[in-house]
Amino acid sequence: MRVAFVSPLPPSRSGIADYSQALLEPLQRRVEVEVFSDAGREFRADDFDLALYQIGNNPHHDFVYETALRHPGVVVMHESNVHHLITDITIKRGDWDGYLEEVAYNGGSAALEYARRVQALETGPDYEGIPMTRRLLESARALIVHSEFMRCEMRKQGFAGPIARIPHGAWIPEVDRLEYRHRLGVDERTPLIGIFGHLKPYKRISESLRAFRRLVRVDPRAKMILVGEKHPDFPLDSVIRTLDLSAWVRALGFTPIEDFTGYIAASDIVLNLRYPTVGETSGSLLRALGLGRAVIVSEVGAFAELPDDLCLKAPVGPGEEDAIFEYLNLLVSRPELAKALGARAKSYVEKECNWETVAGQYASFLCAVTEGREWEEPAARTPREAPPKSEPVPSEYIAGWAEDGAAQGYIRTHQTRLARTLEITPPGGPKDRILEMGAYLQITPALRTKLGYGTVRGCYYGPAGSVDPRTVVSSEGEQFQCDIDLFDAEKDPFPYDGEYFSTVLCCELIEHLFHDPMHLMSEANRILKPGGHLVLTTPNIAGLRAIAAILQGYHPGFFHAYIQPSADGETAARHNREYAPREIYRLLENSGFAVVRLETGPFREEPTAEYAWVVHLLERYNLDTGLRGEGIYAVGKKTGPVRERYPSWLYT
Repeated sequence: MRVAFVSPLPPSRSGIADYSQALLEPLQRRVEVEVFSDAGREFRADDFDLALYQIGNNPHHDFVYETALRHPGVVVMHESNVHHLITDITIKRGDWDGYLEEVAYNGGSAALEYARRVQALETGPDYEGIPMTRRLLESARALIVHSEFMRCEMRKQGFAGPIARIPHGAWIPEVDRLEYRHRLGVDERTPLIGIFGHLKPYKRISESLRAFRRLVRVDPRAKMILVGEKHPDFPLDSVIRTLDLSAWVRALGFTPIEDFTGYIAASDIVLNLRYPTVGETSGSLLRALGLGRAVIVSEVGAFAELPDDLCLKAPVGPGEEDAIFEYLNLLVSRPELAKALGARAKSYVEKECNWETVAGQYASFLCAVTEGREWEEPAARTPREAPPKSEPVPSEYIAGWAEDGAAQGYIRTHQTRLARTLEITPPGGPKDRILEMGAYLQITPALRTKLGYGTVRGCYYGPAGSVDPRTVVSSEGEQFQCDIDLFDAEKDPFPYDGEYFSTVLCCELIEHLFHDPMHLMSEANRILKPGGHLVLTTPNIAGLRAIAAILQGYHPGFFHAYIQPSADGETAARHNREYAPREIYRLLENSGFAVVRLETGPFREEPTAEYAWVVHLLERYNLDTGLRGEGIYAVGKKTGPVRERYPSWLYT
């Protein structure tokens, strides 16, 4: 299917431009897309199966609106009112006749009479009373909206065609929060409240500033930043001075998106208030939720639909200022509550609003419209379930497969890790095949006898094409036979058919690779069935032990030492690159896997130091204390082909 994607893109100062840019990459993996981001290109509707229009209520969308009327397609209504857009393409171009015609078409004779007073400069346009959407809705083949509120609004305005409710995508950026606090001159103990986006009056800025003035009387440490373009109808600087808040409040103005995101990350609390609303879903709100910030929203429109445990909702009208103050005071006085609120918000948008899910729903709906069939809206998503854990395998059973004293010593040192690996490996059945990479035949027998796999295969480093048949006998007399395929996991094609295995184990292997870890990941993806699982374990370079080491001037690596050659001159493979949990998450996603389990925990049966002081330090600076164990235990579920062969975070 060929889709014309019509929307402004950055550097256009439109939040929808940022939205479109984020949506395009995952959408282009699903349908063939050609982008029209300005009025300068000729648009030939016959070249496409369908046109997709991103409509916003500002002058950046004039060419989108005009093209949508000439060539009907699917219109994404980001809000239920385009009156400002219509004034931009009529009045501001000197076309008063065009404006009067549109008002009459949308609102009838009474509206036209009011518009003549606007023309006579007796009053301003009735922006709230007349949404000016009639022509757009009459021409559109179908609509996409982001909330139930917007779906109801479109029906009220007369649209009878197909409407898909697709969640607004959320950005989950990685930002150095402390860097931006340092830029602001804010230490780790200072409560920082932020307001973000175009600073228009309806964002309840006056009410927020008055509530904040009450907060600083209770806690003078508190600070506030306002980040975004100032609105000519709202005298922000004057209001700040009048409220005597100049020492506590800074208006930073318009900032590049990377700094805009950085200042959201720097904030402890984000105010995303607005009234009245036209059904818009705020991009800055989604960024704040994705960054795990505690957020206060207005209890109106689409914002009221957010789950109650993700954000605090301030009612509009009488008592609004009181509610904002009480919420601010609560979150500032109980930072642990703000942190928990933000963590739930981030977890929610990662599951419900990730761009891959959004793009998948777009592609599904566009296909339905093209084929003239009804679209089945996905059922409410539930949190992504991890694959079932296997029954714990007794450590005595694992130890029973040691072939000699050295193997016994290795198992004693690693017994917790080996047992945990078997526990997170999904159980199999007689028809399932499993591959253990880097197999030492210590947990390999349990893959059949305890986890139930019908076919168990192993592989190890060696000359490609060689097979090493191995037979081991346990201390209880149980015999296990397995062929070990030899090849270089960084260079050679794996000697298995595509979609052959149900599960692949890659345990204590990836940290040893010299050259090309994505070759291993790509081949693992190829040989796994759709929906198959990759179990990956590796040391954690971001654990408490590593943090303690580097802060005290030592190397943070788990196994950074060189290995003394043996008597025959051979040297075992040392660790070449150790990973952090977030890197493993990205590695799996880049490789076409959904991360269904990501944990850390003990790694070796050795005494460890007490790291409570490191936890205290992380908490003091509001840094994440999760995923700080010595070993990483991850499970990915294959959802498609490799997304990025050479991700920039891993390769230069």
